[in-house]
Amino acid sequence: MSLNPRIADWTGRRVWIIGASSGIGRATAALLHARGAQVVVSARGESALNQFTQAHPGSVAVALDSTDAKAVQAAADGLRAQGPLHLVCYCAGIYESQSAADFDLAAMLRHDDVNYRGALNVLAAVLPALLVAALSGSAAHICLVSSVAGFCGLPRSLAYGPTKAALTHLAQGLYLDLHARGVGVSVVHPGFVATPLTASNPFPMPALTTPEAAAQAIVRGWERGQFEMDFPRRFTLAMKLLRLMPYGLFFPAVRRLTGQP
Repeated sequence: MSLNPRIADWTGRRVWIIGASSGIGRATAALLHARGAQVVVSARGESALNQFTQAHPGSVAVALDSTDAKAVQAAADGLRAQGPLHLVCYCAGIYESQSAADFDLAAMLRHDDVNYRGALNVLAAVLPALLVAALSGSAAHICLVSSVAGFCGLPRSLAYGPTKAALTHLAQGLYLDLHARGVGVSVVHPGFVATPLTASNPFPMPALTTPEAAAQAIVRGWERGQFEMDFPRRFTLAMKLLRLMPYGLFFPAVRRLTGQP
């Protein structure tokens, strides 16, 4: 079912991906470039961005720390001065394993700053122009990259999971507010993807997929007008069923599946 306008052709569409130095963001930017989109890539790592633009002629790099609201606003203003933005995707994120027994307030706040507040900084910078563009009949779309870790509480995900749950909630609210105004909204719920973020996981990751496969699923979802893109489906379906369990079954099931005492 199409909940957003379908995208039949990427030619001439200007897409800004924040968090594109590696992993899902970089793979998605590369795929869109191959489809003919005008791609703008942002991240803190300027060297990685420059490598991307060298490998993808015509793409633009804007080094950016998404936790710096003034820098995000300046970047958005500069990009709009060069032409309209048709799709903005927030893919920036950090992940550090943490349990309540080792509670680290600084780490909790770092996750909140990058994973959630960074998305708010981007929204504040781009939403007004996207609303104006939508009123004139131009394409306008916001996408937030969340995670299945936001579906329910999980061991050692105390810092990461709540920020991803917040992004999912935010995307749902944005859709309800913006759909009638012509602005598309989508959310991405990846399972385990082989990226620098997951490389530190000390456990076998079920249904591990590649950034390229993730990018295919995301772009296909935009093209089909989906609100949610989740993958790999056999894993995300299990996670969705898990969160529907009553707590008396949910907590023992999570402990069993994750090897917790």
